[in-house]
Amino acid sequence: MTSEVMANGRVTGHAPVRPPTPIPPAGWVRRYAAAVVAGDVLAVAVVVPAGIWLELGTNDLNYGGLVSPWLPLFCGLVTIVCLLLARAWDPPVLGQGSEELSRLARGVGGSSVLVGMGGLALQVPSVRPWAFGLIPAMGLLALLGRYALRRKLHAHRFEGRCVHHALAVGSPESISDLIHRTRRERSNGWVVHGACTPGRGAEDGADILGVPVIGDLDAVAEAVRAGGYRVVAIGRAPGWTPRRLHQLAWDLEGLGADLVVDPGLMEVAGPRLHVAPVDGLPLLRLTQPSLTGLPRVVKAVIDRIGAALVLALVTPLLVGIAAAVKLDGGPAFFRQTRIGRHGRSFTMIKFRSMVPDAESRRTELAPANDGDGPLFKIREDPRVTRVGAWLRRYSLDELPQLFNVLGGSMSLIGPRPPLPEEVATYDRTAKRKLRVRPGLTGLWQVSGRSDLSWEESVRLDLRYVENWSLALDALILWKTVGAVLRSDGAY
Repeated sequence: MTSEVMANGRVTGHAPVRPPTPIPPAGWVRRYAAAVVAGDVLAVAVVVPAGIWLELGTNDLNYGGLVSPWLPLFCGLVTIVCLLLARAWDPPVLGQGSEELSRLARGVGGSSVLVGMGGLALQVPSVRPWAFGLIPAMGLLALLGRYALRRKLHAHRFEGRCVHHALAVGSPESISDLIHRTRRERSNGWVVHGACTPGRGAEDGADILGVPVIGDLDAVAEAVRAGGYRVVAIGRAPGWTPRRLHQLAWDLEGLGADLVVDPGLMEVAGPRLHVAPVDGLPLLRLTQPSLTGLPRVVKAVIDRIGAALVLALVTPLLVGIAAAVKLDGGPAFFRQTRIGRHGRSFTMIKFRSMVPDAESRRTELAPANDGDGPLFKIREDPRVTRVGAWLRRYSLDELPQLFNVLGGSMSLIGPRPPLPEEVATYDRTAKRKLRVRPGLTGLWQVSGRSDLSWEESVRLDLRYVENWSLALDALILWKTVGAVLRSDGAY
């Protein structure tokens, strides 16, 4: 049976075998990738003349006829080559996620190591400023340029521009989940415009959350040809078999559409997933999360150094806030028992944002609770003081927690620190987030804070625990600044 493409773009039946006609690539993809490359090269081009102007190593380098003015050019060229080898310019990773930052860091770090080792082997001390200062400066400038481009790209996506049209394939439940996620995370750039689900034909006129069903599982390839979809997202559905998925992959070859498959297991990604073939059968190997070892030591060092630096910078602000809270009546600080790593309790310190007898009034306010699950939140909490409302709006009441970070009971980035009564209600899933130190900020902070449901809050915390990396921490720090300034979910 062959498929029929109807006038409205819906498809029924089986896709015929015919040569692929590639979907023209979106112009904005090429322009954005070119802008990223140009920004990185510009960052290198800014630092190289600065090195020449500073006359670094003027009298130190004369090896094999190579004179010092070539050293800055050589370091710049090595950095560009390392970025290329680290695949820092691959379009699929540009504009979203922490992988872009990770690849940029690998490229810049590799360049610093190569230049440093070369200088050590050739006994050229003039490369030290490049390995430890100027090449990292190139990376910092490139990062700032990419951040500016990403902000502009995300602004376009919130307006419905610079997006990929996606075809969702699977059961109605898995398609609904994907639609919800793409609508909630618009910065990802996927917009589901069509769906294919088992046993449903285009003639049914059905839709899922407003997305038209344009065919069944046999109509996917022809739907891609007819609709020009850039992404084909495969979810769970009865009837999917490895053979069928293989055939779909073959049908999509040469069309220019990305085929993405939901493994349907858990929210684990990044460096923990590896392909381990067994007799030609590709299996996903899931490694243990990095909860201990050298990466965590590095994180702890960064936490303490970062907390000390921020405290040194904001000390005058802390003094001013403490005075304002004290003048508002009552003590300046509020201390509360929270649960940290491995279930150990600690005393968390915050600026007081409520009246002194707030805890004793909690019972009488229980009927007004807006929180989901074990969380206790009231959108218009009468216990919040005038100064406290302003502090909460910009999360300034959280600043004293830097002392907790300095003392080691908290981290700069991590899950939300829970109350003992909340932990008492935890199931096995929620308890897993206690395997790491709670954070001053985290995925919950940059994803809506108090607007999150209990289920969403746990899911975000577990996603952080399962997929932790230094690059993810850096990305969360970037997003925290915007979330605080916008006061997202703050009350």
